[in-house]
Amino acid sequence: MIPPVTTTLRAKADAATVEAVDAARAALVADVGTDDVGDHLGHLVEGDRLVTHLFDCTRRGYAGWRWAVTVARASRQRQVTVDEVVLVPGDDAIVAPAWVPYKERVQPGDLSPGDLLPVADGDPRLVPTFSFGDDPLDSDDKAQVRDVARELGLGRVRTLSVEGRDVAAERWYDGDGGPEAPLARSAPDVCATCGFLVRLAGPMSTMFGVCANGNANDDGKVVSLDHGCGAHSEVQLAKKHEPQPLPPPVFDTFAVDELESL
Repeated sequence: MIPPVTTTLRAKADAATVEAVDAARAALVADVGTDDVGDHLGHLVEGDRLVTHLFDCTRRGYAGWRWAVTVARASRQRQVTVDEVVLVPGDDAIVAPAWVPYKERVQPGDLSPGDLLPVADGDPRLVPTFSFGDDPLDSDDKAQVRDVARELGLGRVRTLSVEGRDVAAERWYDGDGGPEAPLARSAPDVCATCGFLVRLAGPMSTMFGVCANGNANDDGKVVSLDHGCGAHSEVQLAKKHEPQPLPPPVFDTFAVDELESL
């Protein structure tokens, strides 16, 4: 049996509404039937002359749920009236997870051929190219070329903002291509000293590159400069890991005739 629950919410308990357990149960049984109603679990004082009585829900599939019957009494009235009957989850009830918009649920790799994932106009990760440029480190000459391209309708409409770049950098650094990945923590050296690293251009070049080693797990992926793996260009095997030399050849002195004579 679940222990009774009695909670007071800064309101004076009204004896008539608190004691109206039978009236609350009768209203509940009339609404849902006797088979789904269990023991009285207590009451909640919602306000002046306003109390919610809780009953255990015995309906299959609703373990931990409670029937909540709210009763009230008007000022200077003796009769208690039933306001509402609802089913509410308890602390141990199984409930559906909180709704998450589909755009927040999509993970890398979820998109299939033909799927579209539009970007909102006000996405803070993007800004108009003409106001920010393809690269914050662009020179004045490049800025002038960019202005001409904008007037002609050329180039990209939007490009990464500072916030968008920082979010991407944080995601890459904390991911499988960062320094804390298991592959990197056991690597003999970092990607910054690897001959297979292709550095990115722009501000990202100080932190990231792309692996170009076809034998590495990260081939074609963005890796941080302090990432690493066992396919580093300068890795050397210890003598105990080197292939063992073959034994010297043995000259076969037995011919077919000699074998038959044995």
